[in-house]
Amino acid sequence: MKYLQNTAIWLTALLLFAFSGCNQKPAGEHTFAIGNKTFLLDGKPFVIKAAEIHYTRIPAEYWEHRIQLCKALGMNTICIYAFWNIHEQKPGEFDFSGQNDIAAFCRLAQKYDMYIMLRPGPYVCSEWEMGGLPWWLLKKDDIKLRTNDPYFLERTKLFMNEIGKQLADLQITKGGNIIMVQVENEYGSYATDKEYIANIRDIVKGAGFTDVPLFQCDWSSNFQNNALDDLVWTINFGTGANIDEQFKKLKEVRPNTPLMCSEFWSGWFDHWGRKHETRDAETMVSGLKDMLDRGISFSLYMTHGGTTFGHWGGANSPAYSAMCSSYDYDAPISEAGWTTPKYFKLRELLADYMDEGKTQSEVPAAKPIIEIPEFEIKEVAPLFGNLPEPKTSENIQPMEQFDQGWGTILYRTTLPAVTSGTTLLITEVHDWAQVYANGKLLGRLDRRRGENSLKLPALAAGTQLDILIEAMGRVNFDKAIHDRKGITEKVELLNESSTQELKNWQVYSFPVDYPFVKEKKYAPGKKLDGPAYYRATFN
Repeated sequence: MKYLQNTAIWLTALLLFAFSGCNQKPAGEHTFAIGNKTFLLDGKPFVIKAAEIHYTRIPAEYWEHRIQLCKALGMNTICIYAFWNIHEQKPGEFDFSGQNDIAAFCRLAQKYDMYIMLRPGPYVCSEWEMGGLPWWLLKKDDIKLRTNDPYFLERTKLFMNEIGKQLADLQITKGGNIIMVQVENEYGSYATDKEYIANIRDIVKGAGFTDVPLFQCDWSSNFQNNALDDLVWTINFGTGANIDEQFKKLKEVRPNTPLMCSEFWSGWFDHWGRKHETRDAETMVSGLKDMLDRGISFSLYMTHGGTTFGHWGGANSPAYSAMCSSYDYDAPISEAGWTTPKYFKLRELLADYMDEGKTQSEVPAAKPIIEIPEFEIKEVAPLFGNLPEPKTSENIQPMEQFDQGWGTILYRTTLPAVTSGTTLLITEVHDWAQVYANGKLLGRLDRRRGENSLKLPALAAGTQLDILIEAMGRVNFDKAIHDRKGITEKVELLNESSTQELKNWQVYSFPVDYPFVKEKKYAPGKKLDGPAYYRATFN
């Protein structure tokens, strides 16, 4: 009898286990779709609460920590751009390793039960160098970016296919966590061209993103200009916006669509030389509550901005104004990865809107920091005494034509006899110039101030003219993204009776490249009057 009782218990347990397993979806059988006025996750209504953070602006060692901070807020999704120009810095050479391992970032998010909204461009804006487009596209003189230009579409397709190789298998239907993929980015502020948007849509699909909804984002004032019937339409706006007004037109033309603010701006970006931008925490939280109470999905841009390292900062124009390296954005998580009062106000709100069966995780501790002691610069290498091999060009050409993407470039020629008061006109300075005659500084020109000319003293025939140009960030918004660097057109001498274009240039490239800088001839010394490389060490 005891044996039969034990057998019955075991059979009951096995049956319970079997039936409970029937309610669990095996990996690869999850879905994300569009329902009636709602998104559907595995067929059930779902509100996207996305935190926008960028893998390129966070050291890879801190990715997991920042994802944990987003999870602890109560978010269920991470929204990311894919930055074409950081993955393909030279044509045909793709890098998805280490800091650029976007697939590893997505898998880390999945580890913490976070979904991914992917925004692969090709254009992303984001206050990023050239809006994410690679500089080498500008080597083609007549290229028209973000159009049906055959070369632009060809290169876009090659890049998108590489993104597909990395991420298409991470769609939710394949066991991954990608639930939506964006087509282009805020195109209504650039042009009206549905054929182009359709081409980008087809390129995204051709890269393997066919299992999840594709969407396009724009502003409420222009979203219809390029709206395709088979894409989800989302609206971008910021703190303080009237929610009813933002979605009014969308609800009229698509009454049954799920509503989403795909960029709810938590703050704003900073320019060099201006005050740090801030936005009120209470107003931000109030706007999010208003949306959540209506079942409207959102992505908080930015939840953590981080740092735009190296030369990757963008710019606005006109008037030209470069972005600074801090992308703090007055976001809930600071540039350094620290929680802020805005973070805790948001966390308090989201506690009341958690997904069914979910709770907020603990807020992870801040990462330890170090203090760098004061150190002394002891070595110097004068720039003019450490010139690389020059290239020659009869006419002025921009930096890109010398196969240089970033850094500093020197244009050198000899002058005819110059009378005092002659104007040196540079068309155009991109972006900051120092002008020398036989090694003596004559003046500086700043694109930010619209400066492009200076008056020359009397100079003898054969005087060596040096124009040293530092390239700052390429414009990331509107038509000015065709932002070539160095001197873009010509250099002229103007006086009352004549205009003379200067020819026969020697051109020296100084890339942003550590091996290039490391090999200079350093010697003991301190600050010099002219341009120089400086070297110091600290523990």
